[in-house]
Amino acid sequence: MELYQLRSFVTVAHEGHLTRAAKRLYISQPAVSAHIKALEEEFGCKFFERIGRRNLRLTLAGERLFEFANNLIQQQKELVE
Repeated sequence: MELYQLRSFVTVAHEGHLTRAAKRLYISQPAVSAHIKALEEEFGCKFFERIGRRNLRLTLAGERLFEFANNLIQQQKELVE
């Protein structure tokens, strides 16, 4: 698990959409997808479920990771400041 993967995860959770998250992160959509896939493989569970064709919603496991990841990213920002 890497901090950049968690940033991608949190951004996708906020946006509910891979492409919008990628634009916000200034990286490609396949890179964001790869970050999410790597996290899901590492933890052995799915963090998002598809809603319609393109929108995503957090699963229960995703909600748990979101809380952890969001706190970690905030702590990292505070440390850097």
